[in-house]
Amino acid sequence: MPPTNKQKEKETDPTLEEEHLTDSEGEEHDDQHDIENQPSTSTSQKKKKKKKSKAKQKNEIPDEVVEAVMDRVKNDESVTSQMEVNAENIRQVLQHLKIMDVVKGKAGPGGINKKDIGEHKFWATQPVPQLGEGPPLEEGYIEPPKSHDEIRQEPYPLPKEFEWATLDINDPSQNKEVYDLLSLNYVEDDNAAFRFNYSSEFLAWALKPPGYHKEWHIGVRVASNKKLVAFISGVPMSLRVRERTIQVSEINYLCVHKKLRSKRLAPVLIKEVTRRVNLKGIFQAIYTAGVVIPTPVTICRYYHRSLNVPKLIDTHFSYVPRNMTLARLIRTNKLESKTSLPGLREMEDKDIEAVSVLFANYMKRFEMVPIYDIEEMRHQLISGRGEGEIGADGPGRRRGQVTWSYVVEDSNGNITDFFSFYSLPSTVINNPKYSTLEAAYLYYYATTVGFKRGLEHEEELKMRLMSLIGDALIIANEAKFDVFNALTLMDNVPIFSELKFGVGDGFLNFYLYNWRTASLAGMSAEGNVPAGRGVGVVML
Repeated sequence: MPPTNKQKEKETDPTLEEEHLTDSEGEEHDDQHDIENQPSTSTSQKKKKKKKSKAKQKNEIPDEVVEAVMDRVKNDESVTSQMEVNAENIRQVLQHLKIMDVVKGKAGPGGINKKDIGEHKFWATQPVPQLGEGPPLEEGYIEPPKSHDEIRQEPYPLPKEFEWATLDINDPSQNKEVYDLLSLNYVEDDNAAFRFNYSSEFLAWALKPPGYHKEWHIGVRVASNKKLVAFISGVPMSLRVRERTIQVSEINYLCVHKKLRSKRLAPVLIKEVTRRVNLKGIFQAIYTAGVVIPTPVTICRYYHRSLNVPKLIDTHFSYVPRNMTLARLIRTNKLESKTSLPGLREMEDKDIEAVSVLFANYMKRFEMVPIYDIEEMRHQLISGRGEGEIGADGPGRRRGQVTWSYVVEDSNGNITDFFSFYSLPSTVINNPKYSTLEAAYLYYYATTVGFKRGLEHEEELKMRLMSLIGDALIIANEAKFDVFNALTLMDNVPIFSELKFGVGDGFLNFYLYNWRTASLAGMSAEGNVPAGRGVGVVML
């Protein structure tokens, strides 16, 4: 069952050791947590660098094409305010577009092929669509379900110096172990400037939805000192993929200690979580990654709305565009001080039933969506609201708050709209001024305006969403977030420009394990489905 390190913006993939991929091009990292008796990996790392160099030589995007695209985007403020325009970033974007041709089976001789993005020996053994297969003749599972007796009953073997552990996220000490592992070893951006900083409260919220299985929170410890050095998790989810609803596991937080990336622990972790999920009678999964492995069902792109412009510039998260000053950039991104929608208020427990109905109806617009009952909706939208009163942990925040959820109530007491976002800060690495970047991520939303079908109502929906998400930006700004992030999914794409979101240089690839389906509309349209509307699931 799939891995994934959740990769949101500018991240490398430290998960797939069978491909010898690590952060920062595989260089050795010194941190304060030494692992006992682990051999040096410098020789293998040199080989990795040579392999990387050869891979770059095979890049087939002509320099003149890159230069032409650079000239065009440098005059687009929505792009350059969030993304440094250089040849490497442009090449990356063009390469992703070529990758989609491979996914759809369109690339042939002279185009990108399997070797251009890795042979992926491990994934060749798994029930996933292989690169270049093209659209399936029919949708459904790749391998049929197995009986309980056909599933391996014992854990997969680990190298002798390691042992399996099941993590109890309810135990503060074990929760902190997972936090410490992720905070020091999880995904970083290409320049090693940012690393996700999942709080203990976030992990408890993400890993304990209703019906979660403790045995799907899997760790690897050093046998001699019991130090946690690797982790992978799964949580159950009902997922509708077009017309079929299937039970899946959402796989996330695959992380291996930086000094153990040569030990090939990741494939064993993937096989072990697969085994444990299979024992519960579930044989499909959903996962995401910032790199291409066999085979994305869609690719979405990150967009960013600057809130604290000076800090984003100082930390090199974004850049002052050409032909613009910092003062003008600050003025351009300035938000109103008050929200605009009448009847907007914080979501309460009494709203959950109405919100659940609103959500279920709105999500019919999209092709791949989660199916949540009332308890799951309560967990997703309210359980992470934190403790105490708003302001207890700074402006606009409760202590330990992870989610912000709001509803719009009309004069008759009906809930007509809701929106939500969550907090996922990043550690700012080696910056003398700032240690943390406060990032908000757009989560789920819905509006009754979306129930109206037909092209004549598209503009009405766009205007309503601009008001909803515009108010979300104001609330996030009041809570002192530095940036507000969103992906090209759901109905996000039409509102990005008007709300002054800038295009980022990060991509998120969506995968389904043991399930074939035609490509979904993510960063680009598919058939008659507009960009974004193939995807209605937000992965944490």
